[in-house]
Amino acid sequence: MLAATGVSLAVADAVWAEIKSAGCASDEHLSILETLFGKNMLRACKIVDERGARRVTGAPSGRSLFLVMGESRRKEEYLCFPEHLCTCYSFFYDIVGRGEQLCCKHQLAARLAEAVGEPRTWR
Repeated sequence: MLAATGVSLAVADAVWAEIKSAGCASDEHLSILETLFGKNMLRACKIVDERGARRVTGAPSGRSLFLVMGESRRKEEYLCFPEHLCTCYSFFYDIVGRGEQLCCKHQLAARLAEAVGEPRTWR
């Protein structure tokens, strides 16, 4: 299982790099990502379409994180480091606790927004 996870992440990283170099995500890119991440990829696309991912960059360090909107009526925002951590419940329950997913929809939305150059930057 661990080897399959590594391969999946390597494929996903290659797709993110292709999207970033093209400046947009093709249907083929999205299809591959949906195969890897399932319905969370569709949810991430919706978040990005609704401009729900914002990059926050600190000065003077230049380090950044994302604020990503949730889908519920409360419209909560989650702190998200796309490749490492999200403060949503799903991250801690499904990813850390149960190991059932590679990442949450908020991490996917942040990576997609970053790859297509979509996120508004706040300093």
